[in-house]
Amino acid sequence: MALCLTALFLFHPVDAQQNEELKEIQQQIKQKQEQIEKQLARAKQLQAQLKAAELNISRTAKELDKTRQELTSNRQQQSELTEEQERLLADVKNQQQALSSQFRSMYMSGDYDFAKMLFNLEDASKLERTFSYYQYLSKARKEQIDQFRALVAQFKQVSESLTQKQQELTVLEKTQQQQSTQLVQQQGLRKSTLQQIEQQIDSEAAQIEQLQINEQALLKAIEEAQQEAQQRPVNLTGLASLRGALLLPTQGRIRKMFGRIRQGQIRWKGVLFNGNTGAPVRAVHDGKILYADWLRGFGLMTVIDHGDGYMTLYGHNQALLKNVGDDVQSGETIALVGQSGGQSSPNLYFEIRHKGKPIDPAKWLKL
Repeated sequence: MALCLTALFLFHPVDAQQNEELKEIQQQIKQKQEQIEKQLARAKQLQAQLKAAELNISRTAKELDKTRQELTSNRQQQSELTEEQERLLADVKNQQQALSSQFRSMYMSGDYDFAKMLFNLEDASKLERTFSYYQYLSKARKEQIDQFRALVAQFKQVSESLTQKQQELTVLEKTQQQQSTQLVQQQGLRKSTLQQIEQQIDSEAAQIEQLQINEQALLKAIEEAQQEAQQRPVNLTGLASLRGALLLPTQGRIRKMFGRIRQGQIRWKGVLFNGNTGAPVRAVHDGKILYADWLRGFGLMTVIDHGDGYMTLYGHNQALLKNVGDDVQSGETIALVGQSGGQSSPNLYFEIRHKGKPIDPAKWLKL
């Protein structure tokens, strides 16, 4: 009994010390968890600001892209109108010279006074023939004069159109400059928001939890889009026969990240294409737009349904050019390369999924 009591007194202080240490560790874990939760809550608020900033950038980028296309079209039309103007001017000058030559000949031969020539005819038998000749001549001259007038009117119309296009060009160039300035301002606001997010999520645990939240958001978005798409049956054949033959979604160096550790136990489920801001993003094959919106962690993203359980995902875009339900053809431009979703440099994030499971894009693209 004495031995047991001795043992109890010997070991009890040690157990008490361990309990205190355990409580302290648990308290530290609790505090760290609370800190992470606060960071994520603040990051969530900042993500909403980031979303607003990137959507504004998207709208401005789409408007800027449209303005650039209009500028290109306007300059092409001006070039065509200038060529037509030069051709018409040459025709007008030719007609003018031809008419001047005819009028000069008429005057020199004295046949400018038709009545005088009729009264001076010595042979009455020539009267009918001369009258028919002058009727024909008068008709031919009238046609030439009408053609000349039509050419002058057409030249005037083309010149007015050219002036109008030049005025439109001035307006378009001013609009482009305003849109570019607005885009720079919006990108500055986005950069500031992004820096705040990075300051909030400064621990690996918070970063991993953020990636898990983003992954769940993606799966949820795809699932909801698929459920909605089931109500719109389409005839698509899938990608099974196109392994190794799919078009590249954009130009740029591919970073084969699929399957690699991203952070913690989270692995990459797609690849990245380094690109230039505003470069076209193209559909790798025929399909129908399943999803087109901003998604946390992926930015402005488009998902295309190719049928038979195959879909492709295009993330980090600057602007989306297609809407949900739109049919797209292989190689058709569906978006513009950007850095939405909190990216520090322009790139395209690309995934291929079959029945919800990610598959390695490098084995399916024609590299």
